[in-house]
Amino acid sequence: MSTATSRSPLTDWTVLVPVVALVALVFSWGRDLPGFAVVLVSLCLAGAVLAAVHHAEVVAHRVGEPFGSLVLAVAVTVIEVALIVTLMADGGDKTSSLARDTVFAAVMITCNGIVGLSLLVGALRNRVAVFNAEGSGAALATVATLAVLSLVLPTFTTSKPGPEFSTAQLTFAAVASLALYGLFVAVQTVRHRDYFLPVDTARGRGGAHGPGGHDARDGRAQDAEPAEPTGPAVPAEPTGPAVPAGPTGDAGPTGHAGPTGQAAPAAPAEDPEHAAPPTARAALISLGLLLVALVAVVGDAKAVSPVIEQGVAKAGLPHAVVGVIIALLVLLPETLAAVRAARRDRVQTSLNLAYGSAIASIGLTIPAIALASVWLSGPLMLGLGPIHMVLLALTIVVSSLTIAPGRATLLQGGVHLVLLAAYLFLAVSP
Repeated sequence: MSTATSRSPLTDWTVLVPVVALVALVFSWGRDLPGFAVVLVSLCLAGAVLAAVHHAEVVAHRVGEPFGSLVLAVAVTVIEVALIVTLMADGGDKTSSLARDTVFAAVMITCNGIVGLSLLVGALRNRVAVFNAEGSGAALATVATLAVLSLVLPTFTTSKPGPEFSTAQLTFAAVASLALYGLFVAVQTVRHRDYFLPVDTARGRGGAHGPGGHDARDGRAQDAEPAEPTGPAVPAEPTGPAVPAGPTGDAGPTGHAGPTGQAAPAAPAEDPEHAAPPTARAALISLGLLLVALVAVVGDAKAVSPVIEQGVAKAGLPHAVVGVIIALLVLLPETLAAVRAARRDRVQTSLNLAYGSAIASIGLTIPAIALASVWLSGPLMLGLGPIHMVLLALTIVVSSLTIAPGRATLLQGGVHLVLLAAYLFLAVSP
């Protein structure tokens, strides 16, 4: 998601669409919509998703990785939390499991859907999708811990009957979730930022890019063949001073960043990987339009949710399907951004988006729900059932085996997509 066009965000449709979608939200909020209005709001929703992806890429290209991946993940999650709290406040007892259903749906969609699609696209492009096992493994461990603490333990605790936490247990889960989320963000953006940067595959190396053909993490020479077999061999140790990396952590066309952090002059101007970053003004405008688009996405999703609920009820489907559909709509911007990053051979960025969204979804939703439970009436059901616990356990095991080697093929992507399909099928037919 760290690439974007350098043109100003004020010159195209991405300015108009979020505004129109927000206007549609204002006129549709709290009203029973006729059929044609539902279609119009749905079109505005789709347009707002595409606009959100564009502006997120502009901001990400300005701030660089891994900060860019956090922009969309955190923004979507914050507004998703507001949507869950709003629906629970209006819905009464029938929405007591909405937070659980939506959060678990987000975990399954990100860890299997977004990851599977990204690996599939990356493997189709280069036969093998390469990423940083250290950073992705740490993110996966955080997701697994948060999911088990918040969604599995309530089923087995005895302080309160049913799949619920007691007040003290809910408080602990909220504090632990916030602490883990804050620790992950600190590690991702400051202390071990290089673990989450896109892997340099321009010269066939398997590790994170570093000077002199070495792994930037431990200085070991890479095992892959050099990009130019007829040229001189890359020395085991660099003989000259290391070339400083650019602000976005991207390598130039020869595997090294230029002295100013931008691409070397040999890169073609039309290559989006090496395009000049947008100006600070353009990035700020895109940040504002991104927030507008995300508000429109979540608000329009809520506006059409009564129609979704009626359709689910008429079809005789479980009420949990509503949470699945809402999660699918809200996560569309991240899904599209992750797939576009994978198409540009930046699978690590896709994984940052996927696991970062899952961590933010749990780490911010549980504390917000815990705080909102002070005035929300009715029970708060957080514990998963047996089917979902089996799917979660299988997802964690398969994800661990996928991440450990630091590279994946079409098979791993297909396995994750099958897991997502199994979850969606069992949500409809439990």
